[in-house]
Amino acid sequence: MRLYLIGYMASGKSTIGRRVARATGVPFFDTDKMIEEAEGAAITDIFAYAGEEYFRKTERVALEQCSEEPSAIISTGGGLPVWSDNQEWISEHGVSVYLRRTPEQILSRLSPYGRQKRPKFRGLNDEELLAYMRTNLAEREPFYERATLTIDCSKVSDEEIVAMLSAFVLKNEEREDK
Repeated sequence: MRLYLIGYMASGKSTIGRRVARATGVPFFDTDKMIEEAEGAAITDIFAYAGEEYFRKTERVALEQCSEEPSAIISTGGGLPVWSDNQEWISEHGVSVYLRRTPEQILSRLSPYGRQKRPKFRGLNDEELLAYMRTNLAEREPFYERATLTIDCSKVSDEEIVAMLSAFVLKNEEREDK
């Protein structure tokens, strides 16, 4: 089974995805890292030299490459489910999990490096960033809410999320093996 982690930037998709992959032995893919490796550049640089549309097309290529694995944990970029028909594509190729966090939760998770590496967060102070996230998240949430499962991250710890998702993956892997 393929498990796609979706949600806003800095919501913990990569961190949780890596931990679930370690716990289950299922391969882990991070579409942002795949793009950076393929392009030989950071996402902020890709946005700067090629633009968002080019970046979104490379995201789709990375997404499709992940489908070559019969079982995988896949962390998607925050905007990937919003672009084109990506969320529908994800639904056809696996199970999607929306990691729902508030802008305040996301801000508290962001390191200075995390702010710099995200092109849309660069140069914003805390107030501006919260305002941006509230507006942007409101636009994206209808896409995120199409996920197979939603986890309200304000009600459970990351450890609990990892345990729940690991159990879910292992249970589904057993079913597929039969």
